[in-house]
This record gives sequence, C-alpha cells and structure tokens, in this order.
Amino acid sequence: MYAVVGGGIAGLAAAHRLQDHGLDAHVYEASGDIGGLAGVYETGGDPIERFYHHLSRSEETILELAEELGIDDRIEWRIGKNAYYVDGVVHPLDTPWQILAYPHLSLYDTFRLAALTKEVDLRGGIPAFDTYDDLSDFEDVPVREFLIEHTTRGVYDRFFEPLLDAKFGDRKTDVSAAWLLGRIKFRGERDLLRGEVLGYLEGSFGVLLDALVDSVDRENVTTNARVTDIGFSNTEATARSSGETKTAETITVETPTGTTTREIEGVVVATMPNVLAELTGHQCAIDFQGAVCAVLTMDEPLTNTYWLNVADEAPFGALIEHTNFVPPERYGDDHLLYVASYVQSPEEQNWQADDDALADRWLSGIADLFPDFSRDRVRDIEIARNPRAAPVYERGYLDMVIPYDLASEGLAGVYYAGMASRAQYPERSLNGGIVAGREVADRIATEDGDGNGDENAG
Repeated sequence: MYAVVGGGIAGLAAAHRLQDHGLDAHVYEASGDIGGLAGVYETGGDPIERFYHHLSRSEETILELAEELGIDDRIEWRIGKNAYYVDGVVHPLDTPWQILAYPHLSLYDTFRLAALTKEVDLRGGIPAFDTYDDLSDFEDVPVREFLIEHTTRGVYDRFFEPLLDAKFGDRKTDVSAAWLLGRIKFRGERDLLRGEVLGYLEGSFGVLLDALVDSVDRENVTTNARVTDIGFSNTEATARSSGETKTAETITVETPTGTTTREIEGVVVATMPNVLAELTGHQCAIDFQGAVCAVLTMDEPLTNTYWLNVADEAPFGALIEHTNFVPPERYGDDHLLYVASYVQSPEEQNWQADDDALADRWLSGIADLFPDFSRDRVRDIEIARNPRAAPVYERGYLDMVIPYDLASEGLAGVYYAGMASRAQYPERSLNGGIVAGREVADRIATEDGDGNGDENAG
C-alpha cells in the first residue's frame, strides 16, 4: 500500500493515478475535510470555495482529469470581467477600447503593455516572438527591472507596482520576472468584445473533489488522520553518518480513536513542505505567504465586474465578485463577494485580527472605496485563513523546488507532490496540484514495473 499524506487536490490526484496503475493507495487527511485550498462552504444554493478559484483553457491537465472522471460536462466557460480601482474610479479593462481609455497610461505605455501580454518583445524596435519562450531565462531577473526594460517606467509605476504590492508586499523586490511571464502565459483566451474567458465547475470545484474521492473509493480516504511519523529501514543517525539511503517502511497515524502503525510500499507527501520536514527532516528554503479570504453574502451586487484589483489604499488587495461570474440564481439569489489579502508576516494586522475585528476592518474598507455601500447589505461573512497559501516566487526559485522522488536526497520510497514541487512553478494552481500528483504516481508505477500509465502524463 502507498500512503498519501494530504487530502487536497494533489493527494487525491496522486491516489487516483496510482490506482489507475493498479497500485493500492490510501489518503490520510489531518483535518476533517478534504480539498485543502479548494474546500468549500455551503450557501443558499451551490457550495462555494473558501478561496476563489477559476480555470483557464491553458490548464489542460485538469480538463483531461474532468473528462476522465466523467464530469467534463459540468465545466462552464464564462466571461470573467476585470477592472482596476484607481483614484476612486473603477476602470473596466475587458475590451480593447476600455484598455485604450484607461487614463493612467499613455498610448505608448498601453502599446508596450499590450505587446508584453501577447509575448512580443519590442526592445530595439524589431519585434521578437521567441524571447519569452523559456521562462528559466528570466529566473534571476528582478520583476521591476524586467518590466521597466521590457515595457516602460509608466507601465511599472502606474499599472504593475500596485498589483505587486497587493500580491507580495515588501517582498516584491525579491520576485522573479519568470513568475510574471508565467502568469501572462497562464491567462485565458480573450473575447475581444466581452473580455477574458474563464472556466468554472457547475456546483463548485467540490464536484471534482467528490469525483476523485468516489474514484479512489471513500474507504481509501481517511479524514481526521494525522500522519505523525515515517519509519525508515535505517535510523536517521545511521543514514546521515554513513551517507546511505534510508527506505520508508511504515507510517504512524493518529486518529480520534487512537494511534496505529502501518507497513507501506512508499509514501507520497502532498502537503506544504513543513510537513515533509517534520516527517523526514528534509528542509525546503522556499518562503510562503499566507492568505486571508472572506466570502460576503449580500442582498445586492457591489459592482458589475468579477475581478477588481485595488490600487488605492485599502486593507485588502482585491474584491472578487463571484456572482458577477456565476449567476446568483445558483446561490439562492444571494450575491457572493470575496475580499482577499495576502499576508507576508503573521504580525500583519489582517492576520492578527480575530474574525469580528477583521470583518469590521474590511467592511469599513469597502465603504471607503464605495461610499454608497451599506453594511446592511451583508447578511453573512465567512473568513478563511491559510498561513501557506502560495510560494513567494523569488529569484532562484527553481533551485529550491523539492524533487518528486526523494531517493536522490537519501529518502527512498518518499515522494513529494506538494506546493513546493516543480509542477507549481511559475504559479500555483489546482492544475499544478494534479500535475504533481500524476508525476509522482507515474514515477512510482515505473519503478514498480507497471507499464499501464503514460510516463509523460502531466
């Protein structure tokens, strides 16, 4: 039996793929719910994710998995309208004429920004179309330096810098240009007359999670089960002193009914790297940022846009109005608004504040941006926090990713499919989690002698 530590999308995808290869797999999730960052809340209708999610057509692996699980007919492609709040005004940025009308960039700034989003390098006056093909070429280039060189100072100062402040805070100077280029490549297709085309699962991404659990078999998924130890063939001290590889042979699991130890053929750690460090001693140098995300249930909409980036001073970075993307009829006619903020330090006010204080702070922030907003519109607030929601994609990031197979690190039988894996570069996503799960399962199957899977999957 292969043990999978973590019942998020990567862990479930790994177990599903292992079973496709004819191998036994069991998922252990420490919390009471599966899904991790894709977990859901109940609403007056369909569930909704605790942290906002959507799909791009570039995320081919998750689309393949949905088809494999028989739920591809639940994927809907919708227009996700975007806007930018600057100096008290909401500026829509969906159509070419709206982008041209954006008053905080010159016509030349807009031209250079558009060229970058189309991956055209205009430096030197001669267009080049292959400059950005290999992201690793920009791994060690600071994002600020890159943007000023490849667009204009105005594009950086008046468009990107507020976004970087919201995303990375005082870590923005550490961020690699490869991350930004990865985001550009990740973006969905665009309808010139309406805006960006994005995907969503009818009924929430919980539909995908449930389909994976059904495929794996619910008897092979245990929640409230914390893996506390991996037993190895060599003691840690012996392995370190001799330089030999130690082999995973058992796991110890704590549940509300007691502690058990099980023999295993191998273990897939599909969690944040701190859990891998606790279980194996393998350290990861990647820094993570936290996230705080609220879902407001309202009687009426706040705006007419889906994704609103906020450049003005505010206690949050973005307002994502989900029911301007998926119709409110799906949620009992309620209007659902995400209020989101990344957190670089646990000392920040958005992390320190309790739920009531944070709700008051954020509702006041919305009222400052929209003077007509009334708290009476808000009937419910759910707040989710995660201390490791996303990596900080700093320069040199690729040198710090954790390999899928840790035998090269002296840990035979230990595999890693968490957020510090190569699949989650240069931006983390549900698709990346599925890719990571497939990658480790295919490696295990190859080593196990099974030839049923596609070694290049994902």
